[in-house]
Amino acid sequence: MTYQDLQDSIPTIVDDVTESIDAHSQIRHLDSVSLPNRDNVVAALHLLRQVVYPGYFGKQGLTPKNIKYRVGELLAEAAELLYEEVHCALRFQKGIRRAEQDRESGGSCSDNAAQVVAAFLKRMPAVRELLAGDVSAAAAGDPAAHENVVEITLCYPGVLAITVQRLAHELYKLNVPLLPRIMTEEAHSLTGIDIHPKVAIGRSFFIDHGTGVVIGETAEIGNNVRLYQGVTLGALVSPKKPVGKGKRHPTIEDNVIIFSGATILGGETVIGKGSTIYPNVFLINSVEENSTIKAAPHTVHTDYMI
Repeated sequence: MTYQDLQDSIPTIVDDVTESIDAHSQIRHLDSVSLPNRDNVVAALHLLRQVVYPGYFGKQGLTPKNIKYRVGELLAEAAELLYEEVHCALRFQKGIRRAEQDRESGGSCSDNAAQVVAAFLKRMPAVRELLAGDVSAAAAGDPAAHENVVEITLCYPGVLAITVQRLAHELYKLNVPLLPRIMTEEAHSLTGIDIHPKVAIGRSFFIDHGTGVVIGETAEIGNNVRLYQGVTLGALVSPKKPVGKGKRHPTIEDNVIIFSGATILGGETVIGKGSTIYPNVFLINSVEENSTIKAAPHTVHTDYMI
């Protein structure tokens, strides 16, 4: 095929793709309200990360004398981005069609967006307090960190994932659609840690290593909980029973440690306070407080050992 042949084939391909768009309407978004801009949401997230960790990301050379001005710049820019994207998200939620956008832009969605963004930004001191506890938990829980909070804050994927989830969770509580999930999926793509924005997480939460951690929508996590890589807090799905919309994911109470590869499933499953779940455990039942749960021992083939 020559290049000219390729060019000549484009109109036929366009017709085929257009027919496909008509045939599979569930994966098109036409003649509808504009969706939030993912790039803008991620940009706002980067600004907020500088607010919660000033001097770690973004502009350097901050001092006690100039920090107030820098925070003002960051919050003003973040507010502008978030207002537009929250506005889009709320109009999407109401199902407003494109022809109605101009009329609606000065109405309730606009006012609600401003109110939501103000309420969200007012939560930044509380979010920072929680994140300070998370960083301290990482310093105390990982001997390799040598209590180096700079290394932890700057480098640890678990801290990044938790930071984004705590920010997204605040928007989720304000009933903002789409944006919280965009945020947590950005963190998921960067860290391999998948935490739904709805998840309620207590104080001093630490995820060590982190790759492959999955925490489902209706999970609940208490204070001083530590997870390692490959942990799944998931739903228990039966082929004979449809997945419900209620509590589907487990509850992890205070002071629990869950080691790598453990899988804990089900909305009625509760891991009691002070328990330790060893690597590769599979649980669909609750355990009492201060339990130690180990997986069945594997057979060791000594013939192959060196």
